[in-house]
Amino acid sequence: MGLAPFNRLGLFLGALITLAPWAAANRWLPAAITPELLLGVAVAAFSVRILGEREPHNRVETLAWTMFGLVYVPFMLQFLVRIILLNAPHPRTGLVLAIWLIAVSKGCDMGALLVGKAFGRHQMAPNISPKKTWEGAVGGVIFSALLGAGIVHGLPGNSYPAHFPTAFTVWMAALIALPVAGLTIVSDLVESVIKRRAGAKDSGASIPGIGGMFDLSDSLILAAPVGYVLFSLL
Repeated sequence: MGLAPFNRLGLFLGALITLAPWAAANRWLPAAITPELLLGVAVAAFSVRILGEREPHNRVETLAWTMFGLVYVPFMLQFLVRIILLNAPHPRTGLVLAIWLIAVSKGCDMGALLVGKAFGRHQMAPNISPKKTWEGAVGGVIFSALLGAGIVHGLPGNSYPAHFPTAFTVWMAALIALPVAGLTIVSDLVESVIKRRAGAKDSGASIPGIGGMFDLSDSLILAAPVGYVLFSLL
């Protein structure tokens, strides 16, 4: 977009923000080094840098878009790391819940694509993503609910259900999958807004048939914090 964000330092701080909960839990970082603190450090660092490294006409844009990149992607995805760290009632509960969340989020993408192609008639956001339809969105949400419930019900082996919290029943899984799927659709639309603003079809070309890493992970960005809150309540 020509907004000149601080890419290298932004990527470094983004990695720290995402991994900070895991590093603190494993005592690689002091517990005081939280994602929120790292965001504050980023604001200070970038505020200093824009004074000497950017021209007056784009200083505000550089600061705003660099911080947007940190908040919208790594800060939101660090909640997925927090989910993995959940360890009750089983040490692997967090890992199983994270896999469940990823499956439900990506399942909404697949369900919306298949149902939209087969039955899509009414455009949902023609000015943002013309190919998305309301029929596809409803199909994606329903598919996610069925998939979420099916994973809890049908995982092989008697040990796997014990990994889930006691309250995470089949019906609860289907219920939680609904807002997760809805936010997956919103996440995808937000990414489309950003790509349309940049005049780009995909966020990159690192993954054949999909695009860039942003295209692959966009559905988790809004689902991760909501999933973390709901799982924590369980």
